[in-house]
Amino acid sequence: MTAKKNDKYQLILQGALKVFAEHGYHRSQVSKIAKAAGVADGTIYLYFKRKEDILIRLFQEKLGELVGKFHASVEGITDPAEALRNVCYIHFSELESSPELAYVTQIELRQSDLELRKEIGNALKPYIVLIENILKQGVDEQRFQPNLNIKLVRNLIFGSMDEAVTSWLISGRKYSLKDQVDDTLSFFLHGVSRQE
Repeated sequence: MTAKKNDKYQLILQGALKVFAEHGYHRSQVSKIAKAAGVADGTIYLYFKRKEDILIRLFQEKLGELVGKFHASVEGITDPAEALRNVCYIHFSELESSPELAYVTQIELRQSDLELRKEIGNALKPYIVLIENILKQGVDEQRFQPNLNIKLVRNLIFGSMDEAVTSWLISGRKYSLKDQVDDTLSFFLHGVSRQE
């Protein structure tokens, strides 16, 4: 893709993000996306076959950027608890700084059909694997419980962060997601049991 074509591609994705967040995926027409992107309707079809492809690529690209930030934030970190904190902080701060992306990932993707959810699941896998690797490191270094059900706990950690973002959106974004990081991490590390 040449630089000029790449610019239009990025404009389309940004326009789609805005339109999907404002109107919802199912009520968004390609013409609205084109208008928001500042391109002709036909230009969309030079890059995407259908509206579903736009949503898939949008999610893959944005999640790819996030996964890159997650990996960079844990590089060289030797404490798995600190690595989990960094992941949580990036998850919350990135979505707080982009409410449109938060809305699309938290609300619209849950209303997608099976094919879309499958594609999105594939894009999400590197993030889940990163959380799993942090948990394995914690177990291997005897910082986390030796009998930790890693696959269950990685899903609980991701699900907790996911639900925190959804609740923030539903509340009308009345508080800071970033301010929830320490309490969230405390829950991950200590649960609800009283500590001796």
